[in-house]
Amino acid sequence: MSDNSLRLVWIYPDLLSTYGDQGNALVVERRARQRGLDVHRVDVRSDQQIPTSGDIYLIGGGEDRPQRLAAERLRRDGGLERAVSNGAIVFSVCAGYQILGHEFINDLGEREQGLGLLDVVSTRGEGERCVGDVLGDIDERLGLPPLTGFENHQGITHLGPTARPFARTRIGKGNGTGDGTEGAYNDTVFGTYMHGPVLARNPLIADLLLKLALDVNALPPTDDRWYEALRAERIASATQPA
Repeated sequence: MSDNSLRLVWIYPDLLSTYGDQGNALVVERRARQRGLDVHRVDVRSDQQIPTSGDIYLIGGGEDRPQRLAAERLRRDGGLERAVSNGAIVFSVCAGYQILGHEFINDLGEREQGLGLLDVVSTRGEGERCVGDVLGDIDERLGLPPLTGFENHQGITHLGPTARPFARTRIGKGNGTGDGTEGAYNDTVFGTYMHGPVLARNPLIADLLLKLALDVNALPPTDDRWYEALRAERIASATQPA
């Protein structure tokens, strides 16, 4: 990547964009352009190869069968793993988050192999779905304000020793394990159950992805009044008594 360009890859919009998570790609693209970056966005359908030269890769959520198909095709392709080995940044949501782990339960009720880019294993919960607004505190090492998002999943995701919790929930179920964790990350790969789309609710997460891709500590400021109004409204809604 040159100093003023960014290659953004949106993975399998035909399979993993059920819950509006394409909004994450729009937010990253806009916030990059606001900083004067020349953004080349590539939407890769499931019948196309994953390019290995991207800087930031985004994966959304989807239903159970499309999730299985996406995992099968990503394993056969191998491009995302090669991109990560080259230093690319990955941000994944819900079904995409589970795919990046070691395994998850597919629509056939069987264990499905993931990509192993995050040290997590996902199973299927037996109780009520995790549905509703979430408020949490992002890992302090990332230097970000509280997380706001919307969860809608039956999955339970357990973190292994090399995965850090992305956040700790104050409201909501997060990973569904009962320990208050939400999402997971390592140096360059991030996963969360949050929809919203989550980067519209949390624009500084998008900025973190940009800083990691650019290898810089700070970005020029932008007008965040719209985002802050959205954040305030959703946080207030989550904290109001039922």
